[in-house]
Amino acid sequence: MSGPDDHAAAGPPQRLFVASGGFFNPALRRILRGAGYLVTLGLPGPGDLVGVWGSGPTAWRGAALARRRGAGLVRVEDAFLRSVRPGREGEAPLGLLIDRTGVHFDARAPSDLETLLATQPLDDPALLARARQGIARLRAGHLSKYCAFDPDLPAPMPGYVLVIDQTLGDASVTASGGAAAMAELLALARAEHPGQPLLIKTHPETARGLRSGHFGPADGPACSDPVSPWHLLAGAAAVYTLSSQLGFEAILAGHRPVVLGQPFYAGWGLTDDRAAPARRGRRLTGEQMFAAAMILAPAWHDPYHNRPCTFETALDALEAQARAWREDHRGWVATGMRLWKRQPLQRAFGRVVPVRFADDPARAVAIAAASNRRLMVWAGKTTPALDAAGAVRVEDGFMRSRGLGAALVPALSLALDDLGIYYDPHRPSRLESLIATPLPDHARARTERLVAALIAAGLSKYNLPGAGLPPDLPAGRRILVPGQVEDDASIRLGGGDIRTNRALLLATRQANRGAVILYKPHPDVEAGLRPGAVPDAAEIADAVLARTDPVAALAGVSAVWTMTSALGFEALLRGVPVTCLGAPFYAGWGLTTDLGPPFPRRTARPDMLQLAHAALIAYPRYFDPATGLPCPPEVILARLAAGTAAPRSPANRLLARAQGIMASQSWLWR
Repeated sequence: MSGPDDHAAAGPPQRLFVASGGFFNPALRRILRGAGYLVTLGLPGPGDLVGVWGSGPTAWRGAALARRRGAGLVRVEDAFLRSVRPGREGEAPLGLLIDRTGVHFDARAPSDLETLLATQPLDDPALLARARQGIARLRAGHLSKYCAFDPDLPAPMPGYVLVIDQTLGDASVTASGGAAAMAELLALARAEHPGQPLLIKTHPETARGLRSGHFGPADGPACSDPVSPWHLLAGAAAVYTLSSQLGFEAILAGHRPVVLGQPFYAGWGLTDDRAAPARRGRRLTGEQMFAAAMILAPAWHDPYHNRPCTFETALDALEAQARAWREDHRGWVATGMRLWKRQPLQRAFGRVVPVRFADDPARAVAIAAASNRRLMVWAGKTTPALDAAGAVRVEDGFMRSRGLGAALVPALSLALDDLGIYYDPHRPSRLESLIATPLPDHARARTERLVAALIAAGLSKYNLPGAGLPPDLPAGRRILVPGQVEDDASIRLGGGDIRTNRALLLATRQANRGAVILYKPHPDVEAGLRPGAVPDAAEIADAVLARTDPVAALAGVSAVWTMTSALGFEALLRGVPVTCLGAPFYAGWGLTTDLGPPFPRRTARPDMLQLAHAALIAYPRYFDPATGLPCPPEVILARLAAGTAAPRSPANRLLARAQGIMASQSWLWR
């Protein structure tokens, strides 16, 4: 079964002599180095290795060099999940197929992948479970070799015969008969389905103008729009391919595609083969083929930590990067954004198309309409006109940073909400919808791992240094009361009858006469940046936990009473019972004791993993401060745990000091 170091070097790297400068691409060199190969120039000797790219234009030079020098030949190709955009647009691959016997798309000779499919038992229950979960994630996330398409675009009316075009001169086409075979493929589909509509699937590189295809307008209707291939496969009555990877995905989608060439997936009982290699006689399931081709064969690479990784870790990366491209590729117009937030927002949402900022909301609406860009607004700055224009609201995520937003520490996670915003219970929000959505098994398992890692690392929303619980606290049932910023939008919109920290303390004391009440002031309030101080807190509570680590506080209490604090969510993650006097996003689902406003919309009864998945994985987007890439939450968790999150700029530190002086005039800087 594959693990994180399956393709990592077991000892010193073996020199890989190359005849193509493309191998000196930093991303390729890193992946090869992790798999045990050191790319170098020069003349190999007997026992050395020569590396070539598949059957590319320069491969013959490397093969000739290997023969002359008595060296071994290694053929390298992209893995079957590559990147969001094609390599010709500068995107680095997430993995490689490194083959010492052949190349997977040319069945004129065996390849390492073919040998794996023919000889590996592929019956380990854990491996097959990973394969099933991997297939489910590809289908649910609309992921393919390239992912620069929009799952929201509608597919054609179902019932068509799907014919898959490939690029002119592609090595896999050449190995399976070339242009003549592609013409035969189209004729065969017509002959076997007379009178049925045909639809030609244009290759992504052809659609983007990077390479030519085999079929043109005269050959029939084509789908060149960036429609999800999974939607196209779902609507197809039959699938015809020469050697495209989409034929492999057709198998995963439940088809038995007609295959005219000899790709790696032909000949194993899963395809209608018209020219399968005679040596392939084994019968495999789709899960077994997936396990070999996606989990065992490739050398996957973690782009965030620059090391070999599992298929699942590579898939986490592709999911995050594909989501970012799909949400950002039209470009954004942003309004309601303070100056100090703009650079982080540009880094987060402007990697594909730079974000345009407009101070005037009406101007932002006009620019978005004229340029077909999407419109975003900081959630607390929205207006009815922006809502009517379809503005997406932006807010910090729940695993935010190592430092306060009020101290101008940029967020490492941001949530986009196209329905409302999580802290406003008066209208639906995207988070509310996600919480109510049942989880597949793979998502539950991932969430369980993430929550366990978050708890083990002692992380919270802001991750400020703090003291532990005082050693001399009174004995008894301890209740933590987290203070909040009293003008915070979550209290203004989601508060009940109790809307101040003092009133919360008094209500908690009255309802829990024999308990030990511990009051923890909000860090923004302690820093003098926001309102909410309770001068007589020490007279109401049994102890005031000044500048105390919230994780340490949660570890020492039996319950939490809160208005709407995010600390209530962190308590639930740790199994601490929570009583809510307001309407936070985590209340109303049957997971808390609710003494605040009613929740008529929240009829679902999710468990904690469902809540955690929505809040930590599905709702926010994360941005890696080290690489600048969109990333999964696991990366930010690791950065925060290691203390390697990006520090504030000197300018922001000066601004934060100025804020402390002008805390009573917060409208100037918030």
